[in-house]
Amino acid sequence: MFNVCPDCGIYSEEKSIDPQVQMTTDKHYLIPAREARAEIKVVNSRFIATAAPVFTVDEAKAFITRIRREFADATHNVPTYLVGHGASVIAHSRDDGEPAGTAGRPALAVLRGSGLGDVAVVVTRYFGGTKLGTGGLVRAYGDAVRAVLSVLPRAVKAPTHTVVVVTPYNLFERIRLLVAAHHGAIQNEDFGAEVTVTAQFTVERFSAFQAALREISGGTVEAQVIETNETTIMPIDALR
Repeated sequence: MFNVCPDCGIYSEEKSIDPQVQMTTDKHYLIPAREARAEIKVVNSRFIATAAPVFTVDEAKAFITRIRREFADATHNVPTYLVGHGASVIAHSRDDGEPAGTAGRPALAVLRGSGLGDVAVVVTRYFGGTKLGTGGLVRAYGDAVRAVLSVLPRAVKAPTHTVVVVTPYNLFERIRLLVAAHHGAIQNEDFGAEVTVTAQFTVERFSAFQAALREISGGTVEAQVIETNETTIMPIDALR
């Protein structure tokens, strides 16, 4: 089913993504870690692809608007994005003045095949004076998206717990090692009469860390959950 955004005129389609292209589970899927940009040149035309993480349709629209303003003098700014992942992803693309089906669709096809979710790409074109033809445009826009994906750092979006552990000094180093062993990230260490360690774990890793913490402390030290975030951007290693 297709919908049209009344503000930007972008078509949206809701489809399933082939599970073979998923690099993680639907719960923990790959996303851009941060914004990235790449440029290619095709017969004197410049194609500048900018990619970024977006977690809502509004964020995607804001990103597209920002890139269009940055490249306001360009011939075309072709947008495409995926919000979500898996069986219920919102996919948008637009040709932005290029012949129908030669820009937005090939860009979106490459984006779908990447296995990423929550990602937006705008391909900016500066016309070089030579027409590329339908096939040439399809290849150029697809190659521009491939170029930015090749330099785009990946992360995962996962639910996390931020926890506090209050420990005597004789257990501090062991707890630091335990956090690392369970793929946690220490955010703060406060040294007083005891050491207060603030750390972050994916929700699925936390129970094992808690059990190990009780074991090494003889049940005298436990982690207290102080915050849960359902959409934390985490390094890929956090899930390994």
